[in-house]
Amino acid sequence: MRILLITSAFNSLSQRIHAELRARGHHLGVELALDDDQLRAGVTRFAPDLIIAPMLTTAIPSDIWTTHPVLIVHPGPKGDRGPSSLDWAISTGAREWGVTVLQAEAEMDAGPIWASVPFPVTACGKSELYRNEVSDAAVEAVLLSVERFASGTYEPESLDYTRPDVRGCLRPYYSQDRRRIDWSADTTADILRTLRAADSQPGVLDELFGTQYFLHGGHNEDQLRGDPGAVIATREGAICRATVDGAVWLTHLRARRTAGGPRPFKQAAAEVLRDNMIDVPEVPITPSAAASRDTWSQVRYRERDGVGFLEFSFAGGAMSTQQCEQLLAAYRDACARSVSVLVLGSPRDFFSNGIHLDVIESAPDPALESLRNISAMNNLVEAILTTTDTFVIAALAGNAAAGGVMLALAADEVWCREASVLNPHYELMGLYGSEYWTYSLPRRVGAATATRLTSEPLPLGARSAAALGLIDRVIAGDPEGFRARVCRDAGLLARDPDLTTRLVEKKRRLAADEAVKPLATYRAEEMAHMLENFFADNSEYHGLRTAFVHRERPNATPPHLLGDPPH
Repeated sequence: MRILLITSAFNSLSQRIHAELRARGHHLGVELALDDDQLRAGVTRFAPDLIIAPMLTTAIPSDIWTTHPVLIVHPGPKGDRGPSSLDWAISTGAREWGVTVLQAEAEMDAGPIWASVPFPVTACGKSELYRNEVSDAAVEAVLLSVERFASGTYEPESLDYTRPDVRGCLRPYYSQDRRRIDWSADTTADILRTLRAADSQPGVLDELFGTQYFLHGGHNEDQLRGDPGAVIATREGAICRATVDGAVWLTHLRARRTAGGPRPFKQAAAEVLRDNMIDVPEVPITPSAAASRDTWSQVRYRERDGVGFLEFSFAGGAMSTQQCEQLLAAYRDACARSVSVLVLGSPRDFFSNGIHLDVIESAPDPALESLRNISAMNNLVEAILTTTDTFVIAALAGNAAAGGVMLALAADEVWCREASVLNPHYELMGLYGSEYWTYSLPRRVGAATATRLTSEPLPLGARSAAALGLIDRVIAGDPEGFRARVCRDAGLLARDPDLTTRLVEKKRRLAADEAVKPLATYRAEEMAHMLENFFADNSEYHGLRTAFVHRERPNATPPHLLGDPPH
C-alpha cells in the first residue's frame, strides 16, 4: 500500500512509524506540513492510498482529507481532544492514558476512531514518555488501523461520549499560567509534575537571579536542603533548587525569545547562570553512589550477578566533550573492576546521538569545539574497541543516531529493544563522520551496505537492523521488560564457561585487524575529512548545525523523505 506520512516534523514517532511500515512492505513517503500549497502538491505527486499524520501542530487542509483517507495519531484516550493531551496527563497524575487514531474531520480530534491503545503513565518527563510508552502505543494503534483500512470492511467507531470506554474530554491549551511554580508553597512532588509536563517543550517560565528563563529537566534530590527557591548546589552542569520539603535538579535553561531574534535553545543551567554561581558549591557524586541514591547524575554504575552496568543518560542523547570525558573515566573504572561482562546504555531512553550540537553552537569557536568534541568521542569509542579482557554489550533501550550508532558498534554485541530506531548516517549534518565507523560498520554489514546506510538518511527499525547484521539481538517488550531481559541474559553470559574462549578470540581478532590496518589509520583518515567539514570555507556543516539547533523550518520537504511517485 502507498502510505504518505504528513507530519510537522520528522520526529522520533514519525521515524518509528516510517520504519515499522516500511519493514512491512508498504511504500512510504513523507511530506512536512510546512505550507498548504506544498502539501497539496506533495499529496498529488505521491498519490497515496492512505495518509497518516503522526504529529501535527497545524490542521490539514479540508480538500485533502475530503478526497483522501487521512488518519490522525492523537496522544490521548478515546474522547480526549486538544493540543496539550500529555501535559494534562502528567500534571494531573494520571496513571493510564492512551493513543487514539482517528479520521480527520472539520472538528479537531473528533473524527471516527480507527484504533485506541492504552499505556501506563510512567513518572518521567513528557519527552521520555513520548519516546517510550506513547510511541509503543501509537505504533500498535497505527498498525492496527492500517490493517483495518486494508481490509476494506472495517467501519470506524463514531465518537460517542455516552459510551463507557470514552473517558476523555476536550481540554484547553496548557498555558504558562497553569505551569507557574510557587517555590514558597509547592511540594517537591507538585514541582516535579509541573516540570515533567513541560519537558522538553515548552518548559516552565520562571525567574532566577532577576532574569526570566524557561526551566527544563526536573529530577528529585534526596539529601540536599535549603531555603525554598534558592539554588543550593551544582553538579555536571545542572543546578539544585530547594523546595519546601526537599529539592529538585534543573538540568537546562532557555532564554525567552526576543522580537526578531533567533529561537533560543536549551543550555546547561549552571553554564547559563555562571556569573551567579560563584558561592554555590559543586556537589559531585560517583557513578556507584548515584546508583543507590534518588538524585540526579548523568552516569551511574551498578553490579549484579558478576555483570557491570554502566548507565548513562544525556539529555537528547547528545554528548559534549565533557560528557564524553566523564563517560570514558567511568568506563575505565568499570573495566578495572572484577567483572567479565559490562553492559552500556540508558535504562529507558536514548543510547546516544553523537556529538553535542547545542554546546558546539554556543561555544566561542564552534569549529574548534567540534574538533574537541569528536576527539573526545573517538577516545571513548577507541577505549571500547580495544577492551579485550571484558565482554562489552551495548544495550539500546531507545534510539541512536550518527556517532551514537557507531559508539554502540564498538561493543562486542549490540542488543536493541524492538522499539529502537537507528539512524546510522551523518549526511544531514554535512559531516563525513568519525567514531571509527569506517572500521566497525563494514565489518558488520559489508562495504556496500555500509555505504548505503551512511548515504541514505532514513530511519532503520531494530528488526531491519538485525536482518542486515548491524545489531545482534532484538528484544521485544516495554523498557522495564527489556532491562530485565538484558540483566538476565548478561548474567547468563557471565557464567558461561565459553566466555573465556570468546575473550581470547576477541583479542586475536583485534590483533589480526590491527596487523592489516591499524585503528589509528582509520581514525586519521576519518579525521582528515572531519577537519574539512569543520574548518573549510565551503563546508555546509556550520549552517546546517545552526539551522538544526535553532529549529529553523526548512523551505520544503527534503528530497530523501519524499518517496517515489507512482509509475
